[in-house]
Amino acid sequence: MKVKILVFNPFSENTLILYDETGECAIVDPGMISEEENESLDAFIVSEGLKPVKLLQTHLHLDHVFGTGYVAEKYRLAAEAHKDDLPLVELHKDYALNFGIQVNSNPPMPETFLEEGDVVKFGNTKLKVMHIPGHSLGGIVFLNEEEKILISGDVLFQGSVGRSDLPGGNHAQLISGIKEKLLTLDDEIVVYPGHGPATTIGEERRSNPYL
Repeated sequence: MKVKILVFNPFSENTLILYDETGECAIVDPGMISEEENESLDAFIVSEGLKPVKLLQTHLHLDHVFGTGYVAEKYRLAAEAHKDDLPLVELHKDYALNFGIQVNSNPPMPETFLEEGDVVKFGNTKLKVMHIPGHSLGGIVFLNEEEKILISGDVLFQGSVGRSDLPGGNHAQLISGIKEKLLTLDDEIVVYPGHGPATTIGEERRSNPYL
């Protein structure tokens, strides 16, 4: 599985495109907020000859869902997320205004709900779902065990962890989930977070000051 990082919107959010040799791909946390950013996403998909078949959400904070409606409509996909984040969808427009951002509508509601232990499949790729609340109630991560790749959303960053001062946040719960579910993984697993550069489980175990 290959991972393409596209950085979008004022929050410098990482929109990820996961794809394999079959040409099928999953779009994770589409954060596009402008026509230019929509075009950047589409251009990469066209350049690689990809077929989007999954629209996955690690969580539903506004910076990770700005482009969900666009992807859902253009590629005829329904979002997949954890049910505990559903209240965030209806708050999207109002929450965006708090940051001086005006959006025309709330993102579409997810139609498939992912739970701990689920396996998402596309092409020849399998992603194991792990539920790690604390940044948001419905925060999930996706683990490709064969390729040793973790899509961590806003749970774990290089040298940091997700904020827990937002509604539904819980710092103790977040740290506990990371230690119990992520730091028990192999050192060489590459972590692709929702913001900032990639890292590894080993590096975060050794040097992350929050852990």
